[in-house]
Amino acid sequence: MIRTAPFLLAGLGLLGTSFVQAEQWPEPIRAVEARGAQVVGSFEAPGGLKGYAARYNGQGIALYLTPDGEHVLIGSLLDAKGDDLSRAPLEKLVYEPLGKEMWSRLEKATWIADGEDDAPRVVYVFSDPNCPYCNMFWKQARPWVESGKVQLRHVMVGMLRADSLGKSAALLAANDPEAALEEHESAGKASTLKPQEKVSAAMRQKLDDNLMLMGETGAAATPAIFYMDANGRLQQHQGAPQPDALEQIMGPR
Repeated sequence: MIRTAPFLLAGLGLLGTSFVQAEQWPEPIRAVEARGAQVVGSFEAPGGLKGYAARYNGQGIALYLTPDGEHVLIGSLLDAKGDDLSRAPLEKLVYEPLGKEMWSRLEKATWIADGEDDAPRVVYVFSDPNCPYCNMFWKQARPWVESGKVQLRHVMVGMLRADSLGKSAALLAANDPEAALEEHESAGKASTLKPQEKVSAAMRQKLDDNLMLMGETGAAATPAIFYMDANGRLQQHQGAPQPDALEQIMGPR
């Protein structure tokens, strides 16, 4: 059966190049693209339907063209057992490419490395210098970072307080940003980190870009943690994690 879903979706604000030019899609599929979706591929579907995978605001939506070629259904296709037949095509055609795309953008962001460069696992975290939960996560991560198993990459933002941007700028501009971050985080509430009084236009742009990227991931608060799971899919965790979630993020000790 078809379980319809609202057309408007929110999430990662990412766009890419469509695999097939829009004019090659059937007319009902092009009508969906005209409403802002981006069709990225097609797949086989039962019942005489033709499936299409699309992105809308970074989320995957499944489209099903009816046998007459005149109508399109938007939503999840379920079989008699209630299994979602849309999940696997969307995973392959939408979410795997989106994850790789976002990971590449995180790599190009402005961040402070925390741990060995040759660590087998990399975890990105959007961090504000005034965020107590960022500090909590920094402390939680020490066993993995200090053992060389994980490199944390702190994508600095300035959003919580008036001096957050200046403090992030001060950390990024330090002679040794990793050491400056360690001094700040290890001190916790006793930190003496001073915000930069005059943040250069170039530094402000970097921090603005980081904050924009954070928004495009759908994250609304710090710490926003991103990592690749065992299946190579990008995962997100919001806030300082509980012990079971921490091991999923960081891997075994």
